Amino acid sequence: MKPAPTFRPGLWREASSLIAWWGMIALALWVVGRMLGTPAPLGPYAASAALMVVVGESGDRVRRRWKSRRQRAAPSPRP
Repeated sequence: MKPAPTFRPGLWREASSLIAWWGMIALALWVVGRMLGTPAPLGPYAASAALMVVVGESGDRVRRRWKSRRQRAAPSPRP
């Protein structure tokens, strides 16, 4: 029998960060909606916040990948 997989500490940190961002964005959207006079249940705002987090994190990962690829491809400066 295989031992149960364990999560790396970095994975827990990243997951908790994403959940915190999602919650803050959902709450901010909900508050702004209430202030503008368009009250709605928290669910649609939570779904919009989740989409924003997914798009933002995906874009950040693409940016990091492109940056590392450019750094590897760039010639080293000569003294």
